[in-house]
Amino acid sequence: MKKIMAADRMKNITYAIRDIAVMAKEVGKTKKIIALNVGDPNKFDFDTPYELKEAVNRAMLDGHNYYSDSAGVDEAREAIAKHNKKMGIDCTENDVLMTTGVSEGISMCIAALANKGENFLGPKPTYPVYTAYSNLFEVENRLYPLDEEDEWELKPEEIEKQITDKTKGIVLINPNNPTGGVYEKNVLKEVVEIAGQHNLIIFADEIYDMLVLDGEMHHIAEFSKDVPVVTFNGLAKNFLAPGWRCGWMTFTDRAETMQHYKDAVFQLGRARLCTITPQQFAVKPALEGGQPHLKETIEKLRRRRDIVYKRINEIDGLSMAKPKAAFYSFPKIEFSMDDKEFCINLLKEEGVTTVYGSGFNMPEHFRLVFLADEESLNEALDKIEAFVKRNKK
Repeated sequence: MKKIMAADRMKNITYAIRDIAVMAKEVGKTKKIIALNVGDPNKFDFDTPYELKEAVNRAMLDGHNYYSDSAGVDEAREAIAKHNKKMGIDCTENDVLMTTGVSEGISMCIAALANKGENFLGPKPTYPVYTAYSNLFEVENRLYPLDEEDEWELKPEEIEKQITDKTKGIVLINPNNPTGGVYEKNVLKEVVEIAGQHNLIIFADEIYDMLVLDGEMHHIAEFSKDVPVVTFNGLAKNFLAPGWRCGWMTFTDRAETMQHYKDAVFQLGRARLCTITPQQFAVKPALEGGQPHLKETIEKLRRRRDIVYKRINEIDGLSMAKPKAAFYSFPKIEFSMDDKEFCINLLKEEGVTTVYGSGFNMPEHFRLVFLADEESLNEALDKIEAFVKRNKK
């Protein structure tokens, strides 16, 4: 029998964050690993709030283990709509679709948005799931650069330069992964104007919106006027529950211009039956509770961010802009070593796992997650400093 080969569409499907984890697993058989590659708070000294665990446990014991409505559990969707309105995002529960993590929502939105040969715009650096799904659906992901010299701020004029007659939408990741950047209000308003002028939908990936360390978070749907916006969010990061895969997307459409598109996305939701039912019962207590875990979480992240920012910029051969949110930094390699070579050799020689910048469509950088405790972070940074000194030419 002949070998069974994968479809051609799989040739360009990569995911650097998980790919480097496979290497780390092998290296870890003989060497201690300090993992600074995956943005999973629960791998470190963070834990899902007890009241959310209690809500899910109670839901399972009460028999909520069935297929939910394909759009999601009513209680969860109503809580999301109520929460969104407090932030100025105009919607009802009928505009909310529950998803198996934000990643599923992204795949649905790209699949329903663009035909082969069309495109959407995304930031550079970008989160790799956008690249993976655009390649899978044979849609071009045109990248607009973020300004590293201005703490990775978004420049609306750079977005407009990338627009063609085949462009269907604009992706904003705010707060940004992998840079930790947060966008200013006036910048977001300019993006809305550009989208309106070119008849484009905006996709707002705001999964880290409660984890702001400096500055202020603004939701672009607040300013959308007659421009359609799809906002992604979930329990994974803000509520320290990544393994629950409980996400959602909200459609803001004041001018009622994207009903056909919205119907297509909800149709994809019906095709996969539903997302995980019990975890949806944690959404209401999460959004309507006082979120007491956030103060301690942000304080820990701010201290760890400050350690990484200071120490990376003290290493001759590396530099980085200061992250304003989430738990990511994106240092620049300022000597003659390829980013992939840097991360792979750092892992093999020092046992520190990071992610090469080319996985985010931006070589000469690497992503470093600062979720680890301060002692582990300093140990990893000692190893990074030793590695750079040894290899810098």
